[in-house]
Amino acid sequence: MTDESDSLKLALRGSSPDDLSQPPPLRLSSKAALFLDFDGTLVDIAAHPDHVEIAKALPTLIETLGEKLEGRLALVSGRALEALDRLLGPVDVAMAGSHGGEFRPCRSAEIHPLADPLPETIARPLGAFARDNGELLVERKPFSMAVHYRGRSDMRTPLLALARELAEAHGADVKDGKMVVEVVMPGSDKGSAVARFMEMPRFAGATPYFIGDDVTDEDAFRAVTAMGGEGILVGPMRETAASWRLESVEQVHAWLTRALAEGPAGTAGMTPDAENAGKAGERPA
Repeated sequence: MTDESDSLKLALRGSSPDDLSQPPPLRLSSKAALFLDFDGTLVDIAAHPDHVEIAKALPTLIETLGEKLEGRLALVSGRALEALDRLLGPVDVAMAGSHGGEFRPCRSAEIHPLADPLPETIARPLGAFARDNGELLVERKPFSMAVHYRGRSDMRTPLLALARELAEAHGADVKDGKMVVEVVMPGSDKGSAVARFMEMPRFAGATPYFIGDDVTDEDAFRAVTAMGGEGILVGPMRETAASWRLESVEQVHAWLTRALAEGPAGTAGMTPDAENAGKAGERPA
């Protein structure tokens, strides 16, 4: 079946274009859990997935936040875990890759699949489409296959049509992301990954927050909202289930770094202050 949750119009909390403010500071208390997307959130999106630039301080920032939160931090990415490990090095935090199809509680733990492998009857036609249309970039993952069309916006409509046809025929889902269309097996969604993490003892009772930039993060925004938490959208305003917004990867880094600088004092989760509470529609500097 086609995952129409990837359509902007299906964000359950339809925020108008001017009603999200910058989030207040995150308090590193015993009752906060933090879930982070990768591309477009922690690193700027690049023309090729292998060409992203990793800020020198990013791996340490991620690991230190995880320690301060007593393990209640996880990366939840569309990338395969192998790619995250290669890019970030020996960062020991919980991770879910392939939109949640791969689940790993810590670096030393075994990877638990949350979805079935993508069948060749889906992979072959997508690969052929990419080859026949100017060698579009294909990213094969354990439980999904992504075709990137950056610089070829004319390819979106026929590619999305093929992806939906294949998904419908094989009981799979479609992720319509930023310059990429991906067919994924059921169970590969970020909301399910967040829910799985929240079932773990160290996450139990925590208030979850998810930071992400893409339409593929909407499942996670809805999941954390249903559990009493909040989502933070990164990038330009759009219809979303998130409650707050940061304008850029740089602002995400600054917001996370500020949490470390302020320490665990204060109440749980995010606490508004005079500087950040702001009015609806206010744009961060």
